[in-house]
Amino acid sequence: MTSDKPLLGIFLMISFCAVIPFGDALIKLMSASVPIMMVLLFRFTAQSLLLLPYVLFKKGRAWLRYSRRIYFLLAIRTITHAAGIVGMYFGLKYMPLADTVAIAFIFPLLMLLVSHFYLGEHVGPHRLITSIIGFVGTLMVVQPNFVAVGLNALWPIFVALTFVVFMMVTRKMTREIDPVSIQTLSGFMAVITLLFCMLVLDDRIWDGFAWVMPQGVQWVYLIGSGIIGTFAHLLFTVALRYAPSATLAPMQYLEIPFATFIGWIIFSDLPNFLATLGIAVTVGAGLYIIYREQRAPGKEASEAV
Repeated sequence: MTSDKPLLGIFLMISFCAVIPFGDALIKLMSASVPIMMVLLFRFTAQSLLLLPYVLFKKGRAWLRYSRRIYFLLAIRTITHAAGIVGMYFGLKYMPLADTVAIAFIFPLLMLLVSHFYLGEHVGPHRLITSIIGFVGTLMVVQPNFVAVGLNALWPIFVALTFVVFMMVTRKMTREIDPVSIQTLSGFMAVITLLFCMLVLDDRIWDGFAWVMPQGVQWVYLIGSGIIGTFAHLLFTVALRYAPSATLAPMQYLEIPFATFIGWIIFSDLPNFLATLGIAVTVGAGLYIIYREQRAPGKEASEAV
């Protein structure tokens, strides 16, 4: 079992937060012209092919002999991962990048509760208060107006719910399987399932099942999304190997300022004064967690705050 190294886990999670919005931006660019199932298929195919050589070299055939329990957890992880991408796809289709990401950030508060009651991880008052402050900053960034966007505002909330399960299952698995094997097996599971659905189901049932040959720049978006998503979630999985989810949950708030910046660069979405203030609050909450971890370098993360 890998011992907790909270500062390493925090660094990896911050790296994830900096990288993943680029993948979200590519998904937003594709949402108007590429069916969601094609996006998912390319995403998980890239993940499988990029990581398979390493797994075969490092593990041989041993990675095929995991227990049924592990494959069950892999299946849950794969389903929630794909469902989260679907939710993000439709959220980004109807809302700005920063707004979509910010609404989805109800999940760290949910994750803290799940970590305490289900995973048995200690959630001290500092973590809880910091997460609440970070969530308040999130509300200041997004300035949610569900009347304006209708039911489509619920897509990021759906992403949050799926991500809680995804994070919880990943945390359990990283104590038994190396992160690259998790990513590779999840990728193959997703590809097989998606191919079956697209072959059996008709786009007359739902246009998301349509087979559409990418054209021009769409190839760049699809391949780029697959590479970025694979690398980002590898960072995420390794981070959960070294730090408790309760420690890493507040770090996820740092994705909001990164997403806001990328949304500004690519889509010219500029935050107003209140949103800028919210970003500062969010970043401050994340930095405070790092400060708390540095004050207790010799303790387990579950005892640090």
